[in-house]
Amino acid sequence: MRLSRRQFLKRATVLAVAPMILPSRVLFGADTPSNQLAVGCIGVGGRGGGALLPSAMLCPNTRIVAVCDVFRDRRERHAANLNKRYGDNICTPYRDLRELLARPDIDAVTIGTPDHWHVLAALLAVRDGKDVYVEKPLGLSVDENAAIRYEARRFGRVFQYGTQQRSMGHVRFGAELVRNGRIGKIQRVEVTAPTYGYEGGSLDPIPVPDGLDYDLWLGPAPWSPYTKDRCTQWGAFWCMDNAHGFIGGWGAHPLTDMVWALGDDANAVPIEYEGTGQFGTGLFNAPHYWDIRGKFANGADFHFTPGPDCAKIIGDKGEVAISRGGLKVSPEALHQERFSPSEIHLYRSNNHMENFLDCVRTRRPTVATVELAALSDNITQLSMIAIWTGRKIRWDARLEVIRDDPGASRLLTRAMRAPWHL
Repeated sequence: MRLSRRQFLKRATVLAVAPMILPSRVLFGADTPSNQLAVGCIGVGGRGGGALLPSAMLCPNTRIVAVCDVFRDRRERHAANLNKRYGDNICTPYRDLRELLARPDIDAVTIGTPDHWHVLAALLAVRDGKDVYVEKPLGLSVDENAAIRYEARRFGRVFQYGTQQRSMGHVRFGAELVRNGRIGKIQRVEVTAPTYGYEGGSLDPIPVPDGLDYDLWLGPAPWSPYTKDRCTQWGAFWCMDNAHGFIGGWGAHPLTDMVWALGDDANAVPIEYEGTGQFGTGLFNAPHYWDIRGKFANGADFHFTPGPDCAKIIGDKGEVAISRGGLKVSPEALHQERFSPSEIHLYRSNNHMENFLDCVRTRRPTVATVELAALSDNITQLSMIAIWTGRKIRWDARLEVIRDDPGASRLLTRAMRAPWHL
């Protein structure tokens, strides 16, 4: 039994309750048609500024009232553009996410930081009474995933995982085909995810540029000198101090699709993992190639490698291949299948951000809950542990423990640089 998780849960039970806040949905009523949700965007470079912020901005009855980024030019530029759009001084830029989260008028936040900040930022947010949309991947350890799942439940927060393929109709239909037995008994699952952008990565120290709070960018990551590539998009993705590379960064999409099709529960994740990886050199030292094999509890085989985004599920009567670009099935007649009222019909969402904000208003679960996020992201964590140790990892998905391998079990947690902690 792993002491670190027990310590976390013990600490969590004695934390003070969430602060009393009066967000807009309370002041004006969640059912009021004109009710404006107040949203803050944390991390507005890359996906945060290029996808999450515009998606929230375009949602009805929503105002982005705060943006936060450790790069001064990013936060000031986005705040200025939003204020110009709104015709008023509505959006405030922040350097430190804690200042943004302290505002009682903000209902929800998007988190588009580098990967190593995802869980910590989400923990700070839910403890401050905010609902959260968290970009994938989720965490950098199984313990991080367990922590945000526990705290989101404890504080009753709405959580949306940024695996937007769950809001695509063809992905839902493919999962329904599997769930309703149209391809028969599952024999094998093959998951592939793209890998690119890992070339290069300077380790030569240079001065920190003006306008960047580098210490806050590092946050819980180990201290290291600033280089020209470290705080770039590729540095955030491919440096092991900050991420696991695209095994998690892209793998989250097909892995989440796979878990949806297989049941969204502990039986939907493999219980054995073994494999190899090829790591980059220099700053970009995450694995750019991986070959993971395993088994599910029902005996079906699991294989996870780089390749086009796809979760292929093969049964004894047919197969489905789910990807962002479309759905391939065999036999072709599966495209014409329809499901009776008594069969399984999965959650319908047509817009991932709108689904999140609708759930903020109604307090319903989202299409990609924190439970799903932890379940699927643990596959990445266990795949990495299999690569690091070179051993077969036997996983109890219900108890969330590695069986009979104390050395591997120690890798289920990850140290954070003081003063940051779960």
